[in-house]
Parts: sequence; structure tokens; C-alpha cells
Amino acid sequence: MENYEWAKEMNCAVTVCDAEGTIIYMNDKSRETYKKEGDLIGKNLYACHSERSREIIRHLLATGGSNSYTIEKQGLHKVIYQTAWKKDGKVAGIVEISMVTPADMPHYVRG
Repeated sequence: MENYEWAKEMNCAVTVCDAEGTIIYMNDKSRETYKKEGDLIGKNLYACHSERSREIIRHLLATGGSNSYTIEKQGLHKVIYQTAWKKDGKVAGIVEISMVTPADMPHYVRG
């Protein structure tokens, strides 16, 4: 198993799946976010997502790409960043980082 100690106490949710979509790691914040669903380690992402989301997961695993978007859920604004992770140059799964952001988060254009 990989060493995810760096993510354990981060102030954002970090969830990692393997190349088959099975959740292999959740940091403290991720576990807190999904506590209503119980322990998700060993569960497959495909089982709890819509067909549109499953297609995005398949695409990220096939291409090694990234996906990002913002959401509002239960009154919280979040940035979601999903990206493939690799081992020995081969896609080994996906990491999702979910960060709560202020509703009026500033946006800067830097030159």
C-alpha cells in the first residue's frame, strides 16, 4: 500500500481509488464528509455514482487526465479536483481533493 501519511490531517478531503475504482484511502476529512455512508474503504466508486460520473471516472483512468469543478452542497461551496495518479508511469488510480471555499471567494487574473 502507498504511504498517504502526508494527507491524513489535511484540511481538505482526500480520497484515493485504484485503477479499478476501488477506494483504497480516505483521509480524516474525507471520512468525516462521508461518515453517513459508513466505511467506504474497499467500496467501488462506480456503485455510488451516476452514469455521467462513471464515464468521467473511466475517462480519467483511461487517459491519466484531470477533472475539476465547483459545487454547492448543504450550504457549503467546494472546489473538487480529480486527477489520475501513476505508479511506474502507469495510471494506478484517481485522487480526489475536495476543498471548502468561501461563497465569495476572490478570483484574480495575474499577468
